[in-house]
Amino acid sequence: MSAAIIPRSLVWATNIDVLPLDHVVVRREGYLVVRSPSNPMHYWGNLLLFDEPPGPDDGSRWERLFEREFAGEPRTRHRTFAWDRADGALGAALEEFVGRGYDLEQTVGLIALREQIRPHRRANREVVVRALDPAGDAELWDAVVEVQVASRDERESEDEHREFSRTRQGDLRQLFELGRGAWFVALDPDSGQVAGSCGVVVTGTRGRFQAVDTAARYRRRGICSRLLVEAAHRSAARYGAERFVIAADPGYHALGLYESLGFARAERVCGACRRPR
Repeated sequence: MSAAIIPRSLVWATNIDVLPLDHVVVRREGYLVVRSPSNPMHYWGNLLLFDEPPGPDDGSRWERLFEREFAGEPRTRHRTFAWDRADGALGAALEEFVGRGYDLEQTVGLIALREQIRPHRRANREVVVRALDPAGDAELWDAVVEVQVASRDERESEDEHREFSRTRQGDLRQLFELGRGAWFVALDPDSGQVAGSCGVVVTGTRGRFQAVDTAARYRRRGICSRLLVEAAHRSAARYGAERFVIAADPGYHALGLYESLGFARAERVCGACRRPR
């Protein structure tokens, strides 16, 4: 990928890193077109990423650009826009998009170098952390999907989210088969159930965490902290990751936990998404 089409923000750059193998990024004047042909219904895998935040009257203009760029894919019924600023600038997003039925998405990007990631003093020592075989471990992959379905956005039905999670899982497994990271699970040593899971996609020397989840019955037991640290250390040792990125909602309860493991808040990025009606 040429420098002209790599976002300045590390959050947006690694968002592209984790997309399917067939993803396409094209530079236009003032924005990037990001497409995922194999998953056209992925809200944040099919979007326009602008160089700057929206200004007055950009709402309707950006919608016209989106309709033009995705005219050949009728299954892409959402509208997603983002802007390549890491300082949290909103521009006219509230006026231009929220009133049109869009959700304003603000994300904190936390970054840590491999040597900065440290174990938590209350990390769970009982769970078994292991990487899943991208070509096997079918029951555990299915269990990971169910953990994600259980923690889904309430606006999505179980069936919708299950379909989305399975599609994303397939995309990521293709990356892992190429040696670009792994999906890690924390297993209950007694039952073998998935207590927590997360993925790390490695591109060059940067690793991006994906879908950090702890099953409801296993929360507040130090499982997430154990899983994150081991996933990072194994990704560094096996896949050469030197810098790690986690993206989270500004109000997410685990931000403090991430910081306690060595991550530091480095970026605040914004976007707007309107789900299919």
